Amino acid sequence: MTSAVNTASLDTFFKSLLNIEEFASIDSSMNGIQVDNNGAEIQKIVFAVDASLESFKRCASAGGNMLFVHHGLFWGTPLALKGTHRQRLQFLLDHNIALYAVHLPLDQHPRLGNNAALAELAGIENPEPFGLYHGKKIGYKGKLKKPLSIDEAVQAITYLNRAPLGVYPFGKAQNESCAVISGGASSEALQAMNEGIDLYITGEIGHSVYHGALEGRLNLIAGGHYSTEVWGVRRVMEECAAQLTIDTEFIDIPTGL
Repeated sequence: MTSAVNTASLDTFFKSLLNIEEFASIDSSMNGIQVDNNGAEIQKIVFAVDASLESFKRCASAGGNMLFVHHGLFWGTPLALKGTHRQRLQFLLDHNIALYAVHLPLDQHPRLGNNAALAELAGIENPEPFGLYHGKKIGYKGKLKKPLSIDEAVQAITYLNRAPLGVYPFGKAQNESCAVISGGASSEALQAMNEGIDLYITGEIGHSVYHGALEGRLNLIAGGHYSTEVWGVRRVMEECAAQLTIDTEFIDIPTGL
């Protein structure tokens, strides 16, 4: 592609890159273009984890006219154009910013995805698909290249040295195997335990899995929903910089959650 691209050509690029159509039947997110522009060429793509008024304003301040996010505005339920939802859409339209969202395809992608990045950071060797969700495995599991303590694993997967939401050393002092699913994949901890995994890493851990993991001696890291999902958008940004002649920028808006 040249530097003169539009939303249609970028939609084709992202769909071929991330296998978006493969998840159409199981992902409630409206993956793809959620808000189009008026046909103007895209000069700069800004990347963020979440669609929000703040990310829209920072995209505009950075000179972006497309925002690529992991968590978009539309999740399968019609929303009335009022309140904060109307304000968000109005800002995008007023500033002619296109919004592009990719949810589960960006979690699962074997090279660019959040979970592939977490598996690599943790040191999983020859990662295999893990974590069945509506017939598809979203995460990855495998043996670690070298045994890690839970604290060493935290350091390996932490973004910008931000503290994780929670660390639960319920199992071995040295972990030899690991499974990862970014974001809110709490119940999959029990899948990891049933498969004999030593360490399970996700974004959030729910109360309901605590005692099962404790009794099953499964080590848990809740790295934070946001912090475990910066990786995919950043990798797609790097891919765009490598394949397209277009300006890119990542904006960091941590939620602490």
